Amino acid sequence: MISRRCFLFLQFIFLFFVSLAQAKERPNIVFLLADDQSTYTVGCYGNKDVQTPHMDKLGADGMIFDRHYDTTAICMASRANIMTGNFEYRTGTNFEHGHMLKETWKQTYPMLLRKAGYVTGFAGKFGFEVAEEPDSKGMLPEEDFDRWGGGPGQTSYATKKNKSMQAYAEKYPHATLSYGAFGQDFVRDYGKGDKPFCLSISFKAPHMPATPDPRFDHVYKGKKFKKPENYGRQAGAHFSRQSQMGRQYERFESWGYKDKYDKVMATYNQQIYAIDVALGMIRDALKEHGVDENTVIIYTSDNGFFCGSHGYGSKVLPYEESSRVPMIMFDPRHKNSGKGLRSSSLTGNVDFLPTILELAGVKSPKAIDGKSLLPLYDNPSAKGHDALPLINVWGPKQVHSFGVVTPDWKYIYWPYAGEDFKAAEEMYQVVSDSMELSDLSKDPNYGNDRRNMRRLYDRWVKDWNKRSVDYHKYPQYGEIFDRKVDWEKKADLYEGMSKRRKK
Repeated sequence: MISRRCFLFLQFIFLFFVSLAQAKERPNIVFLLADDQSTYTVGCYGNKDVQTPHMDKLGADGMIFDRHYDTTAICMASRANIMTGNFEYRTGTNFEHGHMLKETWKQTYPMLLRKAGYVTGFAGKFGFEVAEEPDSKGMLPEEDFDRWGGGPGQTSYATKKNKSMQAYAEKYPHATLSYGAFGQDFVRDYGKGDKPFCLSISFKAPHMPATPDPRFDHVYKGKKFKKPENYGRQAGAHFSRQSQMGRQYERFESWGYKDKYDKVMATYNQQIYAIDVALGMIRDALKEHGVDENTVIIYTSDNGFFCGSHGYGSKVLPYEESSRVPMIMFDPRHKNSGKGLRSSSLTGNVDFLPTILELAGVKSPKAIDGKSLLPLYDNPSAKGHDALPLINVWGPKQVHSFGVVTPDWKYIYWPYAGEDFKAAEEMYQVVSDSMELSDLSKDPNYGNDRRNMRRLYDRWVKDWNKRSVDYHKYPQYGEIFDRKVDWEKKADLYEGMSKRRKK
């Protein structure tokens, strides 16, 4: 007979090797995030004017999601949505509001994966900082990653100016390809280890200022680009006056979409071409080091971009070009991979955390807003979300808005009613009018649809009131977005915010 001590030792050895085998079965995960990339910059989304061979190949190998929304269409808040699986009013994180709190950060996918035994790496624009408490100083969580190539604020297109990436500056002076090289080195160093890895890269491109890598100047030289059907001011005449009060409206002219469309689009797409090359670099490294068949790749953007649609530039507003973004997922282990499948189910940036954690066999935090995308990978026509909120509480108060998108409809409410404004609503049948050319909010033929969307909107406002964080000015918006509260009370709330901000 063996002794109890020997038995316990053998049991430990057995469990150790079982856990090691399970760890090796867990997939590696690569999450790639562009900054300000619209859907019509990718060939597999139907644009024949652009060159995105690696993105198109990723789409053919995996699955393309055609109705994927960033529930807040601005980088800081969107990145918080991605990391936490929660809507903005539950993360408390955005410009003009505040940093992510440490307790929230602990429940993000990089933290939970590392705790579960994953090796984690990050490079690029992190997008937010982590603070101990509301209104306190924030810091980048670089110590919470096994390898760090991230940077503060907007980072720089000049690799040498990004402190954590200077080792790549000589060979890759432009930042975009430096992140591809970072990814290659990370895969080389951790691909054959005993632990699975999660690599997250957030490219600065194609965010302004427009700074393409000159090595790709030839790609779109002299190129003429077809304008979308909803291009120009005339295609936005039915939008609310409130939407014209932010910088998105004037940037149609100041950023050259009105008079220099081809030149502006060539520069914009050249920056995305460099991301495409970086994606290819990373996929080559996965194959070279023998981990390509056990690595899930997710590619998306933190928000879209107007590029002249409706006579607007930039992002933020809850319209399709700004809030709907490219999203591609590839799981090489799955039977549906390689079939060129697409899903038109409603998905959002809050879905990445539960998806990544499910892939890793890690339980998601309770009561998150996102849903795993894996059932859609099993069946592209399976049900996604019934509805998602579209939030903007950044910028001039005139452009603050709250909307709801469903598989068929989009409803937007603009609460600002100061001066000579009146609160406004818009409604689009996005399933058949993805260009948002027909506002049906006043059409008597759609009265029942309008009532249904108003009721759905009101339920989301109640959810804001019920579940919003109690800091960073978020609770007040439950009243500001309430259609039944008069403007005088809302104006008082805004005034109260201003006073607290001055303190």
